Amino acid sequence: MNKKKLITHNGTFHADDIFACATLSILLDKKKQKFKVIRTRDPKIIENGNYVFDVGGIYDVDLNRFDHHQKGGAGKRENGIEYSSFGLVWQKFGEELCGSKKVMERIDKKLVAPVDANDNGIDLVENKNEISPYFIQDFFRAMRPTWRENNLDTDKIFIKAVSIAKEHLLRVIKRAQDFLLAEDIVISIYNNTEDKRIIILDVDYPSREIVGSFPEPLFVIHPRDTDNTWGVGTVRKDARNFENRKNLPQAWAGLKDEELQKVTGVEDAIFCHRALFLAVAKSKEGATKLAEIALLE
Repeated sequence: MNKKKLITHNGTFHADDIFACATLSILLDKKKQKFKVIRTRDPKIIENGNYVFDVGGIYDVDLNRFDHHQKGGAGKRENGIEYSSFGLVWQKFGEELCGSKKVMERIDKKLVAPVDANDNGIDLVENKNEISPYFIQDFFRAMRPTWRENNLDTDKIFIKAVSIAKEHLLRVIKRAQDFLLAEDIVISIYNNTEDKRIIILDVDYPSREIVGSFPEPLFVIHPRDTDNTWGVGTVRKDARNFENRKNLPQAWAGLKDEELQKVTGVEDAIFCHRALFLAVAKSKEGATKLAEIALLE
C-alpha cells in the first residue's frame, strides 16, 4: 500500500506544526491508513504531498494545503486570532476526530487557538512580577536541541514530540467529550435545586465552569472518589482566576480533624484548605452542614 505523505518544514519545530502533524496522524490512524512524515522545504517533494502543513505558501482546504506564512496569511477567527497550521488542519478535520462540532469548538478555544495565537505573535496573558506562564509551547520548545547539541537528529525529535502531542490531544478530546456529557446533567441538577446557593452533585462531575455560569451558586458539594469523602468547593467569580464568590470561613483555614470539628460543630469534618476554597467531611451530610454554616459566615 502507498503511504500517505505528511509534509512539513525541516529545521526548528514549533507547537503548531507538531499538533497539526498529531491531528493528521490520529485521523489517518483511525482510517487505518499508513503514512510517513517528511520534513523538507524542497518544492518538488512538497508538491507531491498528500497533506502539506506549515510550509509551501498555500492554503487550500480542498487540496489539503495548510500553510499560513504566505502574504495575507490564511484568515482569522471572529475573535481576531489568526490561524496557524494547527488551526487550519483543525478547522477541516477537528469535527471528524471529535465526533461533534461542539467538542471540536471547545477544543479550538481551549488548545488550538492559544497555540495559533502564540505562533502568530499574539499575547493572550499579561505577565506579572516578572514571571511568565509556562505554556505547552514551552514544553515542546524544551525538546529542541540547544546550540551545543549539533549531533542531535531534529527530525527524530520532531517525531517524538508528535507522539507526545497525539497522546495529549486524544486526552483533550476525551475530556471535552465527557465534559459536555456532564454539562446537561449538572444543569438539570441546578434547575431542580431549591436553594441554588448550594449545589449538591451525586458524582464528581467537571462542574466548576458549568456551575459558575449561573449567578446564584456559592458552594458545590461533591463526592471525592479518591478517598470516599465529600468536598465543599467554592465557586469562582471567573473561571480564569482564583477569586471566589464567597470564601469558606477564615476561622477554618488550615484546620484538620478535631480542630476543625470543634470550630464547626460538624463531627466528621476532616480538613479545610488554608486558601479557603475547599473543605472536606467524611459524609455527604457533613459536607452539607459545612456549606450551610459557611453561607451564614
